[in-house]
Amino acid sequence: MTIADDPMETGEDIPLPAVPGERIFFGSLEIQERKRLERVKMAGREEEGGKEGVECDEEEDGEEDGDMEVFGNDDSLKKSMKGDDTAADEPMEMMELSEEGRAAKERQEKLLREFEIKRRARALAVPTNDNAVRQRLRALGEPMTLFGEREMERRDRLRQLMARLDAQGELEKLLRAQEGAEEDKEEVEDEEAPKAELFFTEGSAELRRARGNIAEFSLRRAAARIARSMRRQEDPDEDIDKEIDAVLEEMSYTTNLCSEIGDDRPVSGCAFSPDGSMLATCGWTGVAKLWSVPGIEKKCVFRGHTERVTSVVFHPESGRNLDTKGGNIATASADHTARLWNLEGAEVQCFKGHIDRLAKLAFHPSGLYLGTAGFDKTWRLWDVNRGVELLLQEGHSRSVYSISFQVDGSLVATGGLDALGRVWDLRTGRSILALEGHVKPVLAVEFSPNGYHLATGGEDHTCRIWDIRKKQSLYIIPAHSSLVSQIKYEPREGYFLVTASYDNTARIWSARDFRPIKTLAAHEGKIMGVDVVADGQYISTVSFDRTIKLWAPEKPPEAEREDDDMLFF
Repeated sequence: MTIADDPMETGEDIPLPAVPGERIFFGSLEIQERKRLERVKMAGREEEGGKEGVECDEEEDGEEDGDMEVFGNDDSLKKSMKGDDTAADEPMEMMELSEEGRAAKERQEKLLREFEIKRRARALAVPTNDNAVRQRLRALGEPMTLFGEREMERRDRLRQLMARLDAQGELEKLLRAQEGAEEDKEEVEDEEAPKAELFFTEGSAELRRARGNIAEFSLRRAAARIARSMRRQEDPDEDIDKEIDAVLEEMSYTTNLCSEIGDDRPVSGCAFSPDGSMLATCGWTGVAKLWSVPGIEKKCVFRGHTERVTSVVFHPESGRNLDTKGGNIATASADHTARLWNLEGAEVQCFKGHIDRLAKLAFHPSGLYLGTAGFDKTWRLWDVNRGVELLLQEGHSRSVYSISFQVDGSLVATGGLDALGRVWDLRTGRSILALEGHVKPVLAVEFSPNGYHLATGGEDHTCRIWDIRKKQSLYIIPAHSSLVSQIKYEPREGYFLVTASYDNTARIWSARDFRPIKTLAAHEGKIMGVDVVADGQYISTVSFDRTIKLWAPEKPPEAEREDDDMLFF
């Protein structure tokens, strides 16, 4: 071997050692080595003054003949470079990696895999709904949740899992199988599920007669109400706006008149008699009580329910044309029954039919019928005199909590825990209007004395005013900082309404422009019921703090000074 052929002596660059993780076969650098030797020979020719080198010609001739000089003199490599396919079958020398090289290679491959997984994870579409994330984890065979895991952590875990499966090529197959299973399940459910369709239930002869009586009664009442309204509008001496302003001004001075412990447990409801001389209350001890007004002195106790009493109402003719021994007061209870009582504390009638606890009840304006709302998702209409169930009405998808009859008696409104209110025509039995707007359960419904406005209150802390003529929401009152438990209009003209709430307050609102007039704050617990006396002079509230409070407007300071001046003269 000549000096020119020795790379150590020529000063040329020596090939660097192989990078760890790669296997270098002897002979794979032969082409580069051949070119280097050619450059050396060319440099020698230039020094000799342009003499042609025989070695170069021989090299070219050898290349043309296919006889190439291979670094290392490996016959198998020569055959391989000449295109001999049999050379691939012969064993080749290779350099084994060291332990450190293999470890470095494994670390590099791991980092590359992790980088690829992160890249794929960023590009994947992962559900944002937590329920969807749980279902996807379950479909992929992973735990739906881990101890102490939050929603974002669960979503990140799903993202990493999906990216790992995607890198392995299994994600698409799993998702396709899951989608196919869901489609099959939906098809089976669609086949098994009953078809939703409108149906009618044949009513009894008693219900048919009752519908006829209600139609006659409501037509007379509606005609009288409209005639009175038109007469007031046409009378030049009537200044309705001035009258409303005077009433609202008076109510702005409402104060707490008296307070009384009403029961040993929370007091859940209250109602004034039509003549305003009595107040009925009910509570969680299972009894109802009768009190005098305004002294709040106990007159009678009604015992008979075996569970909590949830609502109490007076008959529309109580204290007027109804005998004290007749059914004057109705109560609803969690024992699944409603009961009718006389003013002496004796039970007159028991209404059985609901299969779950009752929430609220109300008398029809005629006094002949009683409506009850129950947690069995129905409201029912009863014949007061005979104690017979006339109508079982479905329509709400969850419990029916509140009920109110229109002043004419033709319509009834119900509120349910399905966040929906409904208006029903008692003359035909049809649902004529769905009150959609509340985002949480509707706990209170109340018709205005004007016959066409309806107020609803619910767990979303709001009171909504509806115009049933336009079939739409007229106004939204952001009434309280907690749920609205009950709503009552001033019964005579409907100039104002009162809302009760679990934020321990009741509030008076103008029924004309729905501005706040007065906040009644004295209870130490949630206010569960409210009522307004017929002439609007008294407001009663009952609370979770077991107290009954009576509210009344007091004279403003200017009026008191005027009275003092008149007495002085």
